[in-house]
Amino acid sequence: MKLRESLLGGSAAMPGASLQRACRLLVAVCALHLGVTLVYYLAGRDLSRLPQLVGVSTSLQGGSNGAAAIGQPSRELRPPGAPPPLPWGASFQPRPGRDSSPDADSRPGPARNLTLAALSPGTAVSLPACPEESPLLVGPMMIEFNMAVDLNRVAEENPEVKLGGRYTPKDCVSPHKVAIIIPFRNRQEHLKYWLYYLHPILQRQQLDYGIYVINQAGEAMFNRAKLLNVGFQEALKDYDYNCFVFSDVDLIPMNDHNAYRCFSQPRHISVAMDKFGFSLPYVQYFGGVSALSKEQFLTINGFPNNYWGWGGEDDDIFNRLVFKGMSLSRPNAVIGKCRMIRHSRDKKNEPNPQRFDRIAHTKETMFLDGLNTLFYNVLDVQRYPLYTKVTVDIGTPS
Repeated sequence: MKLRESLLGGSAAMPGASLQRACRLLVAVCALHLGVTLVYYLAGRDLSRLPQLVGVSTSLQGGSNGAAAIGQPSRELRPPGAPPPLPWGASFQPRPGRDSSPDADSRPGPARNLTLAALSPGTAVSLPACPEESPLLVGPMMIEFNMAVDLNRVAEENPEVKLGGRYTPKDCVSPHKVAIIIPFRNRQEHLKYWLYYLHPILQRQQLDYGIYVINQAGEAMFNRAKLLNVGFQEALKDYDYNCFVFSDVDLIPMNDHNAYRCFSQPRHISVAMDKFGFSLPYVQYFGGVSALSKEQFLTINGFPNNYWGWGGEDDDIFNRLVFKGMSLSRPNAVIGKCRMIRHSRDKKNEPNPQRFDRIAHTKETMFLDGLNTLFYNVLDVQRYPLYTKVTVDIGTPS
């Protein structure tokens, strides 16, 4: 009997008292378990929501009640522009690259997102590659040459074009790093029209490009092909271009789907000129506007240097491509339409009487006349808002 009373707490014990104590103990254990569970749960959550979870209004909520409690304006208590607070247990030292730790994928998702969000202001954003065909193209365009062009206004209308005529897309990375080479002498009015029309087209094509006007100094016979060789050499001093578009200053495309870039084969761009009734004058024609990759250009030893005066050099270039096993790529005649600014033939650019004889010997001369025999003297380089002008002395006919 005494043993029974001691077990029940003495004479004061009543039947069922031990059961009550056991229940209280169980409730206490459950409460402790719930508290521990809540702490671990909140460790992976945004702590700014803690007052909302427990029903307490404080200034951390950013609401009017919390602000009034401490007499502060209604806003989060952290400096403007600061990232949200890190959750419990999150590291202030980000790991370089992808997290490959064993528990990386098992952490709570919101905690990982908050950590990344906190790091994003100081993290460089990598741009996607530009699409193969730009979504900015508009197709056929009206080209007219009956208005005055103010280059200051053209520059204002193309604010993304940098000094020297350089442009890089800001929303994507273009694989086409294009130097556009224009052989030039005494054609300032034509150049104004070219810049007015081509800069918007080239930007819509999402090219990484630069404009180089290669100006022949002096009064000697004009040498288009040699100036193009000079442009190739001079552009590479500025940037690692991988594509070269060689364009006469008086030709404007009529459709911006006619891409001013390089392809797997040399590209003839001006395939349907109004001068020739919007058709090719002959199948081998490679004049006007053409594009070659850096590798293609080096393979043929560049262009010939010995065509002084008008004509012949484009046929010599075509022969060089054929002899190196290349074929031409062309847009169709609708997309390839272009207009020429009408003008009389320049002085010191009369037809070259030796052109037919030189064309007939391209195979023998192409590695004796080209980039490997190019000599010139740069007299001046001027960086204008819309283009780079390189004035050169290329000598005289030998």
